[in-house]
Amino acid sequence: MTETGLQPEALPADPAPVAPERDLFSKFDALIAEREALLGTGVRDPFGIVMEEVRSPTEAVIKGRETILLGTYNYMGMTFDPDVISAGKQALDQFGSGTNGSRMLNGTFRDHVDAEDALREFYGADHAMVFSTGYQANLGTISTIAAKGEYVILDADSHASIYDGCKMGDAEVVRFRHNSVEDLDKRLGRLPKEPGKLVVLEGVYSMLGDIAPLKEMVAVAKKHGCMVLVDEAHSMGFFGTHGRGVYEDQGLILGEDVDFVIGTFSKSVGTVGGFCVSNHPKFEAMRLACRPYIFTASLPPSVVATAATSIRKLMHADAKRAQLWSNARRLHANLRELGFTLGTQAADSAIIAVMCKDQERAVGIWQSLLDQGLYVNVARPPATPSGTFLLRCSLSAEHSDAQIDRITAMFADAGRATGEID
Repeated sequence: MTETGLQPEALPADPAPVAPERDLFSKFDALIAEREALLGTGVRDPFGIVMEEVRSPTEAVIKGRETILLGTYNYMGMTFDPDVISAGKQALDQFGSGTNGSRMLNGTFRDHVDAEDALREFYGADHAMVFSTGYQANLGTISTIAAKGEYVILDADSHASIYDGCKMGDAEVVRFRHNSVEDLDKRLGRLPKEPGKLVVLEGVYSMLGDIAPLKEMVAVAKKHGCMVLVDEAHSMGFFGTHGRGVYEDQGLILGEDVDFVIGTFSKSVGTVGGFCVSNHPKFEAMRLACRPYIFTASLPPSVVATAATSIRKLMHADAKRAQLWSNARRLHANLRELGFTLGTQAADSAIIAVMCKDQERAVGIWQSLLDQGLYVNVARPPATPSGTFLLRCSLSAEHSDAQIDRITAMFADAGRATGEID
């Protein structure tokens, strides 16, 4: 009895042991361990570089050191173009910093329409659709065009955004060997004739910098009754007479040979965003059905204003195109002469891949280059083909002859210090 004369309440039994929660991050343990082991060697994090100051398309300050940039996609050097910057400032003053809505609602401003007009002019296209990123352009276009019961046929080395566009959609996915016209023909020949089919290709593949045999591949695709989408992210601006990409350089025509061209603003255009252009008469239906277009905020007006100005200037950038090709060929020849193994036999694009024996060697060369004042990209699986580690160099039209000479000398020092070359 208690002081109140009432029986005390029974104490609750000990709770049954609860199994520990499954840590959803445990799947990343091997990746975390690999990174920690790499950083334990004393190198900097190659995937955590901070640009403290950017002074030009080819120069920045990293860790207080003046650094040549050879790891950006600023192919045509448009990021500091005075006309481009002025257009962005004017739009920022006139329309503010953002749209606060999707293109389907309040998110279409004057400059979104102008950017799509500029794309139609650049490509000689009937239709152009601007997305908030290049990734979303592939994600949205592929997942919307190819539906359940239809097929997407893609190169095995396709970009992650292409693969993710396939995952988001309901179409059956068929892969063919990288750049193999014969394998593409074989796989298309095994598919049923009735369903719709979309063949997805890239003009330039971003890891090795190799180009696709688009003319032969498109001929095969059309023989089998397929529509064709070409991603020209790494070729817009400097391939072809008008800078439209590899498809133009190889004599193909939008609307006749190629049905859709995907591109991005984050490379030659010098800002951010993505797009799809087409001559298909029903293309505008995409605006009513494409989820990554409908359900995301539109680009800030200052961004699309810079894009429109840059695109129109690229239409007449013959001198820049010539300089970019000169820079790429010169550096490619210099690195081959030093004894480096490169991803392509010739300067097929503005990307030069320096192949390395393993990740440790790649990071060691990268660290040596950074210490000398040169920034390049380290690339490893899954971004690269299995077992491939490389340093990816991206040339710009704004790299000077003196910078190319300095870059060559830095690679020579780094390669010899690490034993990659004699």
